[in-house]
Amino acid sequence: MSAPPTPDAGPISASDAGPITDADGGPISNAAATAPTPTPPRAPDAPLERSAERTAKAAARGGGHPVRLRALDGLRLLAALMVAAYHYGGRDGEITQAWGSSPRAQFPTLSSYFAYGCLGVQIFFVISGFVICMSGWGRPLRSFFASRVSRLYPAYWVAIILVTGVFALPWVAYKAVSPSDALVNLTMLQQPLGVDRVLGVCWTLWAELRFYALFALFVVLPGATRHRVVLFCAVWTLGSAFAEASDLPLLDVVLMPEYSSYFIGGMGIYLLHRFGHDALAWGIIGISFLIGQHYAIRELWHPANIDAFSYRSATGIIAVVAFGYVAVTLIALGKLNWANWRWLTVAGALTYPFYLVHEHLGWVVVWVLHQKLGIPSYGTFALTVLVMLGLAWLLYRFIEQRFTPMIKRSLSTARL
Repeated sequence: MSAPPTPDAGPISASDAGPITDADGGPISNAAATAPTPTPPRAPDAPLERSAERTAKAAARGGGHPVRLRALDGLRLLAALMVAAYHYGGRDGEITQAWGSSPRAQFPTLSSYFAYGCLGVQIFFVISGFVICMSGWGRPLRSFFASRVSRLYPAYWVAIILVTGVFALPWVAYKAVSPSDALVNLTMLQQPLGVDRVLGVCWTLWAELRFYALFALFVVLPGATRHRVVLFCAVWTLGSAFAEASDLPLLDVVLMPEYSSYFIGGMGIYLLHRFGHDALAWGIIGISFLIGQHYAIRELWHPANIDAFSYRSATGIIAVVAFGYVAVTLIALGKLNWANWRWLTVAGALTYPFYLVHEHLGWVVVWVLHQKLGIPSYGTFALTVLVMLGLAWLLYRFIEQRFTPMIKRSLSTARL
C-alpha cells in the first residue's frame, strides 16, 4: 500500500533506504579496483591513471589477495537498522495503529533519537555511488545491465507478493492495493506512473534506477576512466543546481537534485579508493557533502513544535550525514580493514531483502507481538527486527542465491 508522508518528515517519511549491493550481490571487495581494466588511450590522463592505479593496486593487496571491504557491508546493515528504528519508533502513521498508540508513548526517550534514522537513506545513497562506480568500472553495458536487474528484481518481486498477500488477509488491518496496481508495482516504475505503492520504501528504488541509467549512459557506455567520472560528477552537480534554479519538472525527475549529491559523493570516494589521494576527488566529496547537508536540513528540519512528532536539530542532521561520508571514506582508504569479520558478509547480503520487507510486514509483526501477545515495547522492537532479519535470510538463501545467477546468465547471453 502507499505510505503517505508524515508531517515532520517530508519526502523521506514514506521510506528510508535504498538497495546497496555489489554488482552481483556478493561481498563488496576492491577486486574491481585491483583487476586490470583496459581503458581507451588518453594522452594527458593515461600516465596519471596508470601510475595511480599501480599505487592503488599495491596498497590494496594483502599477501597477493584483494582486501574485502566487509566494513562497507557492516555500514549497510547499520544504515538499514537506522531506517528500521525510524519506521518502528521514530514516526507516526501506520505504525501507530500497530503499537496501539504513538511510538513516542512507547519509546518516550528513544523516539527522538529514532527520528534521525531516516537519514540512513542518505548513507545508503553515498554507499551506492561508491559501489556502482566500483562495479561498473571496466564492464560492458550489457554486463552492467544484467548485474543490476538480476540483483534488484528477484527479492523485490517476492516482497511485492508477500506484502500484497499478507495485507489481503481479513484479520490484517492494512489495506492492500488493487490487483492492477500490484501488477504495475512488479515493474518498479509505479512511482513515476502515479500508481499506489505496495512497498513504501520503493521511492528510493526509483532514485537508484535513475542513478543507474545516468551512470550507464555517461560512464559505462563510453568506458569508465578517472577523467570521465570526474567530468560526470562535475556536470551532474552543475546540472542539479540548474534544475533546482529552473524549476522545470523534467529536469528534477532526471537529475534529482535533492539526492544527486550523495551519489556523486560516493563516486568521489571511490576515486580515492582506486587512485589514491587526489585534489579533484576530495573536491567532489567536499562539495557534494556541503550540498547534501543542505538538502537534508531542508527536508527534515523544522522549528521546535509541540504538535510535531519529533524535532531533529540542524546540528544532529548534519552530524549524521557527515558520519555517512566519513565512514565510507575511511573504508575506502583502508582505515577500517581491521573490521574483516566474516559475519559482516552475511550482514551485507541480508540488507537489501531486510530493507524491502521490514516496514510493512513489520507493522503486522509489531501488532501481533505487542497487542495480541502482550510483549513489552522494547521486546517487541527487538523481536520484530530479528523476525525481519530471519525473513531476509530466507529471501537471500532461497530466492536471491537461486535466481540472481540464473537471471544474470540469461540477460548476459540474450541476443540483442
